Amino acid sequence: MPEAIPGLHHVTAVGSDPVRNAAFYTETLGLRLVKRSVNQDDVSVYHLFYGDHGGSPGTSMTFFPYPDAAPGQVGTGQASAVAFLIPGDSVDYWVDRLAAEGVDADDPVERFGDVVIPFRDPDGLPLELVARADAPAGDPPEGPVPAEHAVRGFFGVTLSLSDAERTATLLEAMGFEESGSEGRRVRYESHGDLGYAVDLVADPSAPQGRPGAGTVHHVAFQVTEETQPEWRQVLMDHGLRPTEIIDRKWFESVYARTTGGVLFEYATTEPGYTVDEDLANLGERLVLPEWLEGRRDEIEAGLPALELDEAVSR
Repeated sequence: MPEAIPGLHHVTAVGSDPVRNAAFYTETLGLRLVKRSVNQDDVSVYHLFYGDHGGSPGTSMTFFPYPDAAPGQVGTGQASAVAFLIPGDSVDYWVDRLAAEGVDADDPVERFGDVVIPFRDPDGLPLELVARADAPAGDPPEGPVPAEHAVRGFFGVTLSLSDAERTATLLEAMGFEESGSEGRRVRYESHGDLGYAVDLVADPSAPQGRPGAGTVHHVAFQVTEETQPEWRQVLMDHGLRPTEIIDRKWFESVYARTTGGVLFEYATTEPGYTVDEDLANLGERLVLPEWLEGRRDEIEAGLPALELDEAVSR
């Protein structure tokens, strides 16, 4: 078996208005727009990447914001919540901040001994802030959220499934270990500092999820270039049908639809988002992989305007 997976690499979701999306994740949550590109499988739509100062693996929330996207329905066969990690003493700050920004948020709850703040982004995507005293210092971006309260990266994801057994077996093969349960929720944890928790919630009577704005497209886990072929073999050994290794410019990827219906990606930690932009200038311009560069004029003409000043104003 290859070395255990430390945690999430990124999570990709579907949004609608790209300007509103950028405003929420940079100005409300205080993340940095670290890459402005296009969906390589549909160049008519942006692919926007948010994260810490350098877009480190384990911090990167990404979006395909289709301006005319119909709302999806969160349900089984999906990641039904994305959780971010905040410092243990930052709960009051974030409760007040979300209220002041008019965010659709619930009162904090306790889960597995941690305080959790559930809320939704402008498209209704379920998000959470999980407060932990052991949250790493990280590399917070400069922005509207003070560094001492900044989002550190991912805590993990919740997967809603009609039957969790085979997904649990796959997670265990990936190096996640069962660490506890509360009702239908069973937690699996890896050894990393970020994105180390995957909660499985099995409910055969729950409605099936429907893709669209406000739903997660796929969940990506960190692997190395050396072990990626081995992980591809592990997926085949579990009866799945992984893709070939795909070059995404900033990482290489293998995708597989799990038996529970959730799309998993296995993404390499290298080369990262600074392979084609300086750290100081990440996310300031539209960047394209070299195999799309010849279509730049056509691609730019088909994309809506996305000015950060405009995003901030909204």
